[in-house]
Amino acid sequence: MDGTSWLTEIISSPFAKGLSLGIFFCFFIYFRGILRRYELKKEIDRLRTHLHTKLEIDAGENERRKAEMDRLKQEKNNLQITIQALNHKPGRKEIRQYFIYQTALDIMFEKAPGFAPAWQITLKEAEGLFEKSERGVVPLLKRLMPSSPDKQAEEYEKISRISIEDSSKIN
Repeated sequence: MDGTSWLTEIISSPFAKGLSLGIFFCFFIYFRGILRRYELKKEIDRLRTHLHTKLEIDAGENERRKAEMDRLKQEKNNLQITIQALNHKPGRKEIRQYFIYQTALDIMFEKAPGFAPAWQITLKEAEGLFEKSERGVVPLLKRLMPSSPDKQAEEYEKISRISIEDSSKIN
């Protein structure tokens, strides 16, 4: 009994009671920390999975946008090439030049009162010269034989120059 009284005396001392209570709280806090760490690891894994999924979705969306942007750039380049080809098509420059001249004539009719009658007379003379150059055997053959628009324009310019030179020699 001697041994048990010594043990009961140590257990009943206030130091031993405080020490056992402190150790109990340490174990309690330690086990709570372990549980909390386990919960936090699960939360981190869940957040990692969520982040990975989000990054995959964003990467897929970025790839889709990049592919769409490349497609739109290609379409833009194709349209620019088409516009350039249409602008350089035979006759396009002439039509554009015609509209520019027509606009200039309209402005001149408004601004210069004496311009209109002189222009009408000059226009009728030029029409007469071209009608003369279009009559005859050579223009008839050229109209019957198909050729490219560029060659037709060149021939028409030659004929008109010849007609203008002939009319200037006559006058």
